[in-house]
Amino acid sequence: MTQEERVIDYLSKNLTINSIQALNELGIYRLASRVSNLNKQGHNITSRMVPVTNRYGDKCHVSEYSFRKVAV
Repeated sequence: MTQEERVIDYLSKNLTINSIQALNELGIYRLASRVSNLNKQGHNITSRMVPVTNRYGDKCHVSEYSFRKVAV
């Protein structure tokens, strides 16, 4: 299974993914690159900045990716 296939599979089961989850759970270090490739292939993945707490207790922001909702 490719890294891009892992991202698609993860999003279909978990709805969102961020770079921390991608590294810890999928072994993917450059999530933004995988998402860029997937969007070029026609997948509708969007991002938004979300607050997280790092290992030192500091507040920071990371990109969170999800499938773009399609209006019906």
